[in-house]
This record gives sequence, structure tokens and C-alpha cells, in this order.
Amino acid sequence: MSKSFSESYRAAGVDVTAGYRAVDLMKRHVARTRTPEVLDTIGGFGGMMMPDLTGIQKPVLVSGTDGVGTKLKLAFLLDKHDTVGIDCVAMCVNDVVCCGAKPLLFLDYIALGKNVPERVAEIVSGVAEGCVQAGCALVGGETAEMPGFYPEDEYDLAGFSVGIVDQSGILLPEHCRRGDVLIAVASSGVHSNGFSLVRKVFDVEHADLNAYQAELGRPLGETLLTPTRIYVKAALAAIAAGGVRSIAHITGGGFYENIPRALPEGLCARIEKKAVEVLPIFSLIQQVGKIPERDMFNTFNMGVGMMLVAEKERADGILAALRGQGEHAYVVGELAEGERGVELW
Repeated sequence: MSKSFSESYRAAGVDVTAGYRAVDLMKRHVARTRTPEVLDTIGGFGGMMMPDLTGIQKPVLVSGTDGVGTKLKLAFLLDKHDTVGIDCVAMCVNDVVCCGAKPLLFLDYIALGKNVPERVAEIVSGVAEGCVQAGCALVGGETAEMPGFYPEDEYDLAGFSVGIVDQSGILLPEHCRRGDVLIAVASSGVHSNGFSLVRKVFDVEHADLNAYQAELGRPLGETLLTPTRIYVKAALAAIAAGGVRSIAHITGGGFYENIPRALPEGLCARIEKKAVEVLPIFSLIQQVGKIPERDMFNTFNMGVGMMLVAEKERADGILAALRGQGEHAYVVGELAEGERGVELW
């Protein structure tokens, strides 16, 4: 145990000993994520890893960073903090794998008004679970106690991931061709985007989040706090099956903002609207909020967390690979000549 202690700092609102206690509590969670490439243990100034480069001729590092956003408000209201870490990991690693890269490592950053070690460990347990699902190692992080900046019972959570891919295996929009099919991979819910609108629609600060919702088959709060699905292992299996041209992670901005990022100039994603399996939570959001359909598809994932562009002739193999990893995947459209963008018909 460290002998570091400052009565003056504690009087200002920062208890360094709480930080040491938090580290002790989170160690068992971090240990779950350790991979053979990790060289150090938690607590150093930097996380070290020696990646296995077997079969990689020209290694390219791919990085991604993101946070959980205002979905955290739901965690505060429900006093449930063990799933938002999964969201944090997902928002980063799902981006990294869109390039064809395998995530290697993850670091988190937790800023809070008061360091309650048990709550910090609960948050990190979710981060660790997300790393296990993604197959990457949690090699470090930072917990910053910031009294006066955050309320005592609130915090912010962000993360950073690094992955690796052989240069020859990078997925790029220019690989796409007219006639390629669009494969939708189902989401687990709202994921971690659009929550400023969600909170307004349901007035969550005053709603009974634990009340059962017949349309959802469970309470609203439980539905909204469902963690973002992590697609890393499924996406890598699909890529290994052959025929994946590019991938779009459907986050903030929905279909209209994210799918074009996986397309080259001159090709448009033509999606059959009735083929999209919209989850009940989105129908409820649209109904309660009286939100136009165009805005729904431009804000939320609508039940599709990831969209793959694939060679039509190899689509069956890709679908089999995705389903073999436990994902619900199906074809919703194809690429056609036209202005880069999305057409829902």
C-alpha cells in the first residue's frame, strides 16, 4: 500500500487514498483482459504490449477514441454502472474493426466529482467485460477526481483503442463496386448515440424508468441502458470468410451519415426500408416524440449496428460467418450508381 497521503488535498476534495483503493478493486477485472502480448501490469506510467506480427508483412496501426455520452445520465438515474464501460469499449473497437483491424489494447479515462472506489471498480468491470468481448487488453487508464467540476455523484467516461492490420487487408471505400450487397448486422438497442433526444422524448429525469413497458417487454430504463453490441469477433470472422469490401459502424448520424463513409464517390446505398428490422424501442421513440422518419434514420441505428458492403457472390459465406458468431445478419439492399449517399425506398 502506498504511503502517499495529503490532508490538505483531501480538505480540497481529493482523497488520493480512495484512488489507491479503486486500483486495488479494479485489478481483478483488468486481469480478465490480459493477453499474451501484454508486458506490464496495471499501475505503471504506460501500458506496454509486444504484438504478434506473425503473417503480417506491413503492419498498420489503427486507433479510435470515443465516450459514452449522455447515456451516462441513465446510469446515474438508475444507479447502475457496470454496463456503460461496455459502451465505451464498443464505441472505439467497433470503429477500429471497420478498417479491418484487430483491436489490441484499450485505455479508459474516468473523470468524477468524488472517487467512490466501489463505483469506479463497477465502471471498470464493464470496461473489462467489453475488452473481453472484443479480444483486446485493458492496459491502463486514468481516474481523475475533480471536485467542483463534476457533481459528487456524476462522472464522465471515455476510451481509446489501438488495433493492427496488414496494409494489404485494410478495408477501403474504393474497394466497393456497383451491385455489391448491403448486409445489416442487428443492434442491441439504441447503443450509445442519440441520447440527448431520447432523454428529451421520455423526460427521463421525471419518468418512472423502472415501470414495465408492454411495447418493450421490459422496463424503459433497462431497455435504454442495454449496452452497445461489440462486433469485433463477428466482423473479423466475416472478413476472414472473404468478400467484405467495407464496413460502416452505425453511430450518431444514423444511416445517412455513417453508411456514406464506407462508400466511394459515384456509388449510392439503395436500402429497402421494409427489409430493415426496426427494434420496438425506435418505434416507441418515434411515436412518443412525434419524430419524422427521416430524422429517425438520421439519428439512430434503427436496429442495425453495423452495415457490411460485400461481394454479392460471397454474401452467403459472410452471412454464415456472422451468424456463426451469434449475430443476426441479413441483406437489406445493394450499391447502385449515383451520388454517394443513402436511398431508402
